[in-house]
This record gives sequence, C-alpha cells and structure tokens, in this order.
Amino acid sequence: MIALDDVTIAYGSGPRAVVAVRDFTLAVPEGEAVGLVGESGSGKSTVLRAVAGLIPYAGGEVTLAGRRVDRRRTTAERKMVQMVFQDPYGSLHPNQTVDQTLAMPVAIHRLDNGEARIAQVLAEVGLGREHRYRYPHQLSGGQRQRVAIARALILEPRILLLDEPTSALDVSVQAEILNLLSRLRRDHGLTMLMVSHDLAVIAHLCERIGVMSRGQLLEITTATAMANNQVTHDYTRQLLRSNAGFDRSSVSSGELDVVVG
Repeated sequence: MIALDDVTIAYGSGPRAVVAVRDFTLAVPEGEAVGLVGESGSGKSTVLRAVAGLIPYAGGEVTLAGRRVDRRRTTAERKMVQMVFQDPYGSLHPNQTVDQTLAMPVAIHRLDNGEARIAQVLAEVGLGREHRYRYPHQLSGGQRQRVAIARALILEPRILLLDEPTSALDVSVQAEILNLLSRLRRDHGLTMLMVSHDLAVIAHLCERIGVMSRGQLLEITTATAMANNQVTHDYTRQLLRSNAGFDRSSVSSGELDVVVG
C-alpha cells in the first residue's frame, strides 16, 4: 500500500540545501501498521509529509496502492492518504466549529450525504451531537484530537499517517486515543504509518518498527524484539536504554489500560 524506494528529501537547493532524509526505502503492505522511531530531527515526520504530498522529495520513488505518485497529487490520491498531526489544537482552525471543520473536506471533494457523514464519523470517534457546534477552545485536548481523526476519516482514506498523535495529551487520554486508533484500523482496514518517540505507543499499534537516525533508516525490527533487546544496531540499543522501562506486555493485550496519575 505504501512503498518508498531510495527516497531523498532536502530542504532548500544548491550548496546550502539540507538533506533531511537520505536513500529511505520502506514497504508497508495493505492493512499493516508500521512505526518510525528516532530522536528529534531524525527525519521521521519529514517522511510522513513526503508520503502525504505536503513536501516534495529530491530523489527516489513513492508508490501508493501500487501506483507511483508524482509530486503533484491528484484529488483521488490526496483523498486516499490522510494525516493526523501532533498538536490537536494547532491543526484545527480556531474560528471554525467542529461542524465546519468536518464539512469542509466533504465540500472540497464534492461528497454526497454530508450531514450523514458528519454524524457517523463523530459517533465513530466517540463524540456526541453536543460537540458538533463547539469551537476548538471549548474542547479538551483528547476531544480535539478526536475531531482531527474524524476529519481524516470522513474522506474514507485507505492510508492514515500519524505524526505523534498522542504526545500532546495526558497519559490517561493517550490510552483512549490509542485504543480508538486500533479499533478504527480494524473496522476500516486502514494502513497506518506512525511516528512517535515513545516505544510503548508505537508497540501498541504497530507490527513492525523502523529506527531512524540522521535521516537514514538503520533497521526494521518488531516490538517483541525490542522488548527482548534482540536488535542489531547500536543506536537502537541506545534508544532502548533511553526508553528504560519499555515493556511490550503492557500493550500486548490489544487494549491499553487507562491509568490516571
């Protein structure tokens, strides 16, 4: 469903260009969830933005659903790939109600049954009718992120890109959002590519985990291998030490417990 072949992404041009991602290759089969971890500045979010078509890439190929995509995406290609950003407040227009936020993509893509679509997607993310006409500042952080997820889902995408979707939320709310994403993936058959610095978060959603540093993909492993310290690269071992206390068993049951405190 997602294939990146020797993708290089640079900011700027000429001798002053900064290469953010170099020779990145990754394949994500349909219905699978793959995570990317690494320190800040390793290129994780840049990869997501390139897949979403938000930034151009200098070299290589990006293939979505078996079809190579150009730097200029078609309407259908943009509809197929949706993204949930890290900051649920910054990603929502402060002067638009939830209803307006959800109605806009429906209007842009000229979808029918807009009213029914909005009501259905709000129910799917666990928001009631009372939230529909509120502004972002009238919602909690978790509710705002649910709206952002609903905005992505309303276009019925096949691919969902998740850029640190829980890092700005309280711990108890993080668990709720992760459980929601797991259920939505199962119900809709979504393919997911997720970025996070938290190994427990990645392990809850993703079968495979790619480790990035300085714009390069160092290795691809699994949550179980990480939990058992069965990794091959020294940087991955350092990452595990920085995430001391990572325990796959806390997320292996399929539902993450909500713990307050």
